[in-house]
This record gives sequence, structure tokens and C-alpha cells, in this order.
Amino acid sequence: MERVRRASHAGSWYTNNARKLEEELNGWLGAAGLTKSPDVRAVIAPHAGYSYSGRCAAYAFGNIDPTSISRVFLLGPSHHYYTPKCALTRASVYCTPIGDLPVDQEVIEELSATGKFEFMDLSVDEAEHSMEMHLPYLAKVFQGHTVKVVPILVGALSSQSEAMYGQLLSKYVDDPKNFFSVSSDFCHWGSRFSYTYYEKKHGAIHKSIEALDRMGMEIIETGDPVAFKEYLQEYENTICGRHPISVFLHMLKHCSTKIKIGFVRYEQSSQCKNMRDSSVSYASAAAKVDASGEEEKQD
Repeated sequence: MERVRRASHAGSWYTNNARKLEEELNGWLGAAGLTKSPDVRAVIAPHAGYSYSGRCAAYAFGNIDPTSISRVFLLGPSHHYYTPKCALTRASVYCTPIGDLPVDQEVIEELSATGKFEFMDLSVDEAEHSMEMHLPYLAKVFQGHTVKVVPILVGALSSQSEAMYGQLLSKYVDDPKNFFSVSSDFCHWGSRFSYTYYEKKHGAIHKSIEALDRMGMEIIETGDPVAFKEYLQEYENTICGRHPISVFLHMLKHCSTKIKIGFVRYEQSSQCKNMRDSSVSYASAAAKVDASGEEEKQD
């Protein structure tokens, strides 16, 4: 029996009108003007409402060449449900207004058999937006191609758990049929987010936020999960997908394919100029097979 995860945020966070949604996605992908590359094996992309981060997300999803990919792993943070673990979906299909994405039950069972994962109820699954906001883009990019999804809700993990899940999932990176969609926004700045870090040397507040975010982005590009953890501890930047990003960095550390992350787009929901303002930052990255690294490993 099919267990359907509805597109619960359609009609609020993005349009539930299929034609309009197609038009918006086509527009943003066209504006990004990226060349699809089979070397791109993962993306980091935002998950805010499309009126805020839809344009930025296109700079991640526009890199995907769907021809040889048959499975997409989704790694999204948990905003409402507390768990110190990673949780798997009970759904068999994830719906979007522009086409449904079947869940790869075989891989879900394989992951469940490790004993390291819990299952989330459908109500938890549908309340969470972090993975859903990637689905319309994936449905769009994979139109005409057969693809299954493996959604993994990443809880409030300890450093040890991040490393453990990274090691456990790393084998899937080495199969070029697998793709990874990592969900995160960047700095949530303002008193409503209880975060108002400001270094005046950068000038306006929004410039300070950008400098802080770019520091984090550069550390993520090095692929070093320990350095990323130290950055988060020092600056406490409110990167909501820090756990999925950390798991992904550990995956890249443990897999045998050399993959390099590169950020391609950065935006802010608004430009903060005084302490009463607030904003959320969005950043998109593509993770590519690093040919030079492959040669090094073969020597």
C-alpha cells in the first residue's frame, strides 16, 4: 500500500499551481544559466519559501545532469522534532505539484538494518519543510528520468554521531548513480533569531553577516568537518543545516572518490542596516568529482 507524503507546504511556501511552479523553476534555472555536469554529485541548497530563496537554489540544482543518476539522498535538518539521531521516512512516495518522487524502499531497509536510524511519523515528515523545499527542483530537473529518493531527517547530532553517520553513508558516495541534496540556510540574523553578532570593521551589518557566512562557506569548501565545527563553536553562526552539512563533510572524508565543494551563489533575504532589522542568508554549492584528486589517489 502506498504511503503518501503530501506536498504539505505547497500553497504557502511555494505555489501549488503546477503550471505556475514550472514557469518559476524554468525562469530561475534559465536565469542561472548553468551548464549541467555529470561530475556534480551533490548540492548544498537553501530551503526557505521560494519567494525568498527560489532564485538562489537554482544555482545549485541547475548543475545537475540527470542522465546517469537514479537515486537522490536528501539530508535535511529537523526544525520542529527533536531527535539525537537521523530519522528515515515511513512514506513510499513524496508528492510535488509537478510530479511525484518514489522513495527507494530497498535503501531505507538497508539503512534501517544498521540499527542506527529511527523512523519518523508521517506527521513529523509533513511538518518539516527542509527536504520538501528541494523536491520541486528535483522533480523538475529529473523530468523524463526515473529517479528514487532517500530522505534522511538529520537530528541534533553530537560530533561523534555526525562522524558515525558520515562514515556509514560514505559508501553511497562512491556509486555515481547516487546524488546528494543537502539542505541548509545560512545566517539567521536579528533579535527574533536571538543572534546579533556584528563586527563593525566590515561596515554595514549586512556586510558583517556576509563576511561571517563567507568564512563558513570557505571552511566547508576545504571539506574539513573539524574546522567547520570549530567555526560554529567560535561564532555560533545560525546555520540551520549545520548537522546535515557536517554529516556530508564526514561522508566526503571517508569515501574513496575525491569530491570538492564549491559555492556558486550567496544572497540575503534583506540587507540589515540597524539592530532592529533581521535577515536570513542563502548559499548554493555544487560538489564535483575532483579529477586532479583522483589522479593523486591512483599514484
